[in-house]
Amino acid sequence: MNDLAPLLTPEGRALLDEVRGTEPAQELAVATRLRRDHPAELVSAALGQARLRQRAVAKFGAEDAGRMFFTPNGVEQSTRAAVAAYRAARFRALGVTSVADLCCGIGGDAIALARAGIRVLAVDRDPLTAAAARANAAALGLGALIEVRQADVADVDTSGYDAVFVDPARRGGRGRVFDPEAYSPPLSWAVDAARRRPRAALKIAPGVPHEAVPGDAEAEWISDGGDVKEAVLWFGTAPGTVRATLLPGPRTLTGRGLLDPAVRPPGRYLYEPDGAVIRAHLVAEAAEELDGGLIDATIAYVTADELRPTPYASAYEITDRLPFNVKKLKALLREREVGVLTVKKRGSAVEPEELRRKVLPRPHGKRSATVFLTRVAGAPTMLLGAPA
Repeated sequence: MNDLAPLLTPEGRALLDEVRGTEPAQELAVATRLRRDHPAELVSAALGQARLRQRAVAKFGAEDAGRMFFTPNGVEQSTRAAVAAYRAARFRALGVTSVADLCCGIGGDAIALARAGIRVLAVDRDPLTAAAARANAAALGLGALIEVRQADVADVDTSGYDAVFVDPARRGGRGRVFDPEAYSPPLSWAVDAARRRPRAALKIAPGVPHEAVPGDAEAEWISDGGDVKEAVLWFGTAPGTVRATLLPGPRTLTGRGLLDPAVRPPGRYLYEPDGAVIRAHLVAEAAEELDGGLIDATIAYVTADELRPTPYASAYEITDRLPFNVKKLKALLREREVGVLTVKKRGSAVEPEELRRKVLPRPHGKRSATVFLTRVAGAPTMLLGAPA
């Protein structure tokens, strides 16, 4: 069923309530029972929507996901609620009261903007996606602030809005698209649309090359719970500024144009910078706060002799340093009675799960440890320790 309308009827809504929480193993029996009294296509649509709602809980939370309507692509490509709320708060702090949300998808960002008290025009060219966004605005009681329009974003006049937000599609028929000009619409079009309004934000892939960032934009990399979620190009804020923002918080590290820190031998503590800090090329800024250096010129691990609190990196106390040698590591873990091993790597081709199987074939120790597979001054090295 490629139409949400039947699910929005009283019968469709009743079915959605009835199939809520259906486990995959139960679907056949539930479908067989419900098809006695309801059209088979409607039953299938309700069960499909229930599956999408379960997948959406991770991004939207159980309460909102249980009321919203999704498409498969909508669940995959929508912004996590915490990230959307942070961005909406930034818009609000900039004095923005109205936003044209171009390429709105199923409406996740429009919902966050409306909850921040911002009037939204949400635009998507796909009829089913636009229908989902409209249904979501109504389901969450935000219909008065969100106008949903099915249209090509290139045909939309944004002159009546304080700001634009553009979230180009970054998936094609063959999966993820890495070239910004292969986005739909292309990044160059989004930048042009951004420059027409006093404020703008463009959501892009976190792996975007820094050289692709326009000089008149602020670039912000955002992580949530340690996972890098996106990069955002802001216009009308602080041109040339680079930031890494960590959620929850938010905590923001701003670039100061520092040179790469010096390489030094591993000290007592190893710091693993947050992914947003690494993507934003702000490891030097994080290292300066820690009075630390790099273990290798090409590896984003910071080492220091003292333990200092920082929101921008995870700290580990290092107990052992040894050249890469599986037998030596296995013997050391046995000696330390390690039964739970976390394997992290940077600058190593070894697969963590493969190494774990080799060094702990029959784990039975009571202790846990973390091993870093990396390079120290160019040499393959293993650093053993635990969270500080």
